[in-house]
Amino acid sequence: MASSWLFKLASRSLMVITCTELAASKSAEATITCGQVVRYLTPCISYVANGGTVPAACCNGIRTLYGLAQTIADRQGVCKCVKDAISGFSCNGYNVNFAAWLPSKCGVNLPYKISPSTNCQRYRHP
Repeated sequence: MASSWLFKLASRSLMVITCTELAASKSAEATITCGQVVRYLTPCISYVANGGTVPAACCNGIRTLYGLAQTIADRQGVCKCVKDAISGFSCNGYNVNFAAWLPSKCGVNLPYKISPSTNCQRYRHP
């Protein structure tokens, strides 16, 4: 079951990367692409799928991505990429909770919850 979920996540991520990178290429404001977001967060997939211990590479990716997102456009773009990646999946409550807990488990304080229902347009602060 976890491998099926991982395959769906990878497939969905590729679609999100393609669509968002095309849109980002038209916007001069955002500098972080969904491709970058996915690359930084790929080490987190095993934790989101199965729980357990958060891999160090996952936390490093989260902290790096958080540090790179300095503009409002980048912060909202990262939020949207993450939201789009988890939307459309038939995730159970555990998967959604594991994703939501990641920032705090890695020592990053986000002012929003990682969720398919997050309003990324409201995210303006680091």
